[in-house]
Amino acid sequence: MSASPLVVDETSPGALSRLWNRDLSAYPRPTARYANLAIVVVTTVVLYYLLYVQYAVATSIMAHYGMTFGYFIMLSVAGNAVGAVASLVAGLADRWGRANMVVYGVLLAAVLVLLLPSAPGRTTYLLMLCALYFIEGIVLVATPALIRDFSPQLGRATAMGSWTMGPVVGSLVVTTVTSATLDTSSWQDELRYAGLTALVVFLVALAGLRELSPRLRDQVMVSLRDRALVEARARGIAAEEQEPTARHWRQMVRPAVLGPAFAISVYLLFYYAAVGNLVIYYSAVYGYTEQRANALGNWYWAASAVALIAGGVLSDRLRVRKPLMIVGGVGSVACTAAFAALTTRQDTGYYTFAWLFVAMGLFSGLTYGPWMAAFTETVERHNPAATATGLAVWGWTLRVVVAVSAAFLPVAVTSVTTVVEHGHEVQAAQKQAGPALAVVAAHQALFAELATHPPGQVPADLQARAVKEVGPADLALVQKAQPQLKVLQQYGTKVQNAADEGPEQWRNWWLVCMGGQIVFLPFAFAMKGRWSPRRAREDAEAHQRAVDREMDRLAQPA
Repeated sequence: MSASPLVVDETSPGALSRLWNRDLSAYPRPTARYANLAIVVVTTVVLYYLLYVQYAVATSIMAHYGMTFGYFIMLSVAGNAVGAVASLVAGLADRWGRANMVVYGVLLAAVLVLLLPSAPGRTTYLLMLCALYFIEGIVLVATPALIRDFSPQLGRATAMGSWTMGPVVGSLVVTTVTSATLDTSSWQDELRYAGLTALVVFLVALAGLRELSPRLRDQVMVSLRDRALVEARARGIAAEEQEPTARHWRQMVRPAVLGPAFAISVYLLFYYAAVGNLVIYYSAVYGYTEQRANALGNWYWAASAVALIAGGVLSDRLRVRKPLMIVGGVGSVACTAAFAALTTRQDTGYYTFAWLFVAMGLFSGLTYGPWMAAFTETVERHNPAATATGLAVWGWTLRVVVAVSAAFLPVAVTSVTTVVEHGHEVQAAQKQAGPALAVVAAHQALFAELATHPPGQVPADLQARAVKEVGPADLALVQKAQPQLKVLQQYGTKVQNAADEGPEQWRNWWLVCMGGQIVFLPFAFAMKGRWSPRRAREDAEAHQRAVDREMDRLAQPA
């Protein structure tokens, strides 16, 4: 059995040393283990709260900084590209440890989000957001590695289901807070709420988060009954047996790891489209406010959170992953197809979408929790000491796919740029210029002739005819509404055409997301694990007999 090359001095005295030296020399008792798992889950939730809150107030941020929709999309593209690089860097967690990356990563992320509202311009905002994504890319690898360390395989799906609640519950927290507070709070306030919450969580993690020593975590632990054997093996691992970390990358960059990582990345295309564009989608196609769109998103995130835990518990009870992944994947395909079909039916009611989101959330949760457990077990099959490296490969793949999909969204949905950038402007102009538009509509030929002359240069006879036919009051009304009428003349037709084209273009994008879910299905067969609960139970019993034999051997005098 190989181990990571770093062995931290676990005997360093003093309280200050505990702020960096977090290794546990023995596998923790249940209370301590659950406490560490809970801290990891909470830090993951708050990190995604920090990241996703930007998208919940996207239209306000764009208006404040004068961003085009294309520029706002570039924020996501650049951020995910930086996050992909960070995920590779986080592969060093096998050498440096995981806990410190998480603890101090949350602190840096909190500070960045608290500073974001003070960004003087959109370029500074972009750079700060990229820094936030860099931290997220690192923690994306370190947190599931910690979950794996503290969860034997027979409880892995429940633990991983809890971890995958991080982005889902983070999204739920975002939509819950914003839908409840946007009436009285600005977008700057929403970011500050997230930053202050993260500081509180940082203090909890600083005091409480620990991790297994390399010699413990670099072993496969099937059940908690393996604890004594794992600790005995750890005591017997000599320094000369430790494996070079460079070899981990060669072991993890292989089809058996890359294939499933790519598959789950394209499966999650709908999830990331919902995170980044749900508010924009419902604003552009259905005219929803930010608050209403976020409230609708609550249904999806809440159902996903419930399903992640329920799916994990069911997977651990049955001791299989693949059947649940297939059921969840097929259900996701069916729901996404229905969602795409509804896009061109603009009379669809709020609660129709709400219940469809519940179904979509349930199926996605049923898929993702067992997949995370199966992926870490697949990595362990190749080398348990390279867990963080395997997760780094997954994190890099995921971020690259998300960045590419974000870059292609404006290409596939060309109408959204026009609607997002000028839709509210046109809508406001129509409302303000309503009476003037009625006057113009009643005298179209006359106002068309007036428009052929520059302001102040209308011939006297034409001006007299206009006063006579329209009346001084109505003519003054139209004159006063000239700024709004100019907006309508410049953008009104473009916005209307974009609004007409938008539903079909969005439908096509949702079908692309459905295609990613279809691609996911065959890769389930490449992952470790049984299809039959009976065979899985037999494997567990055979493993326990092997553990008992080895413990008996170790107990015998040399």
